[in-house]
Amino acid sequence: MYRDPNPFDEGADDNAFSNGGGRGGAGGSNSQFQFRPAEPVGFGGGGNRDAAVDIPLDNVNGSNGKDSELSQWQADLKRREADIKRREEALKSAGVPMEDKNWPPFFPVIHHDIANEIPANAQRLQYLAFASWLGIVLCLVWNFIAVIVCWIRGGDSKLFFLATIYGMLGIPLSYLMWYRPLYRAMRTDSALSFGWFFLCYMLHIGFCIIAAIAPPIVFRGKSLTGILAAIDTFSDNALVGIFYFVGFALFSLETVVSIWVLQRVYMYFRGHK
Repeated sequence: MYRDPNPFDEGADDNAFSNGGGRGGAGGSNSQFQFRPAEPVGFGGGGNRDAAVDIPLDNVNGSNGKDSELSQWQADLKRREADIKRREEALKSAGVPMEDKNWPPFFPVIHHDIANEIPANAQRLQYLAFASWLGIVLCLVWNFIAVIVCWIRGGDSKLFFLATIYGMLGIPLSYLMWYRPLYRAMRTDSALSFGWFFLCYMLHIGFCIIAAIAPPIVFRGKSLTGILAAIDTFSDNALVGIFYFVGFALFSLETVVSIWVLQRVYMYFRGHK
């Protein structure tokens, strides 16, 4: 017959928290209520204080690689500089002139050394040609300023763009097409360079004549400060007309000087040959 044990019976040691674990003693019920000692919690949940932490070395390796590339680049740069210096010294020893940019002094953009590179008997003529080139530069710059004044006073905006094109193309082309060939011809005594100069310089003189007249071909001729444009603008606005008359004087003077330079260079070429 089944007998229900008295829960208040002192003999019944059913303390679940005792070492015996109830009636079962060291039986299977012990594992159900057994306490485990506290374990330290480490990084990564491994529970081991002394466990090594793996740190990726990609950043360190990448830094070392960049330092190595920088050192290699610096060494290559030094090698190239030494090679360039060696070539320059070889050219100088061979008598080949070096064209370092030295003009204008405040912002060198071209090589220009008449005193040391042009023969003494041709230096004065070369200076005259240089003055002619500076003259066309002044003419185109003043033409640009005069057209801006005309535009501000109510002129057509297309005139401004044409004057800008004249200046941006005329100045470098005049240097490359006829002044630089003359400089080279005086220095090396090249007949081919002289011939190229004569051809391009005659085109330059033709442009100066057209600019001094300013015929009403494109936009009534007001994109160039010639005599016809000066008369036309002076009747509308005296200030603009004055700017145009100054431009006309500059283009006229440039035409006369250019014709004189052409004659002198031709006489030098024929007499020198």
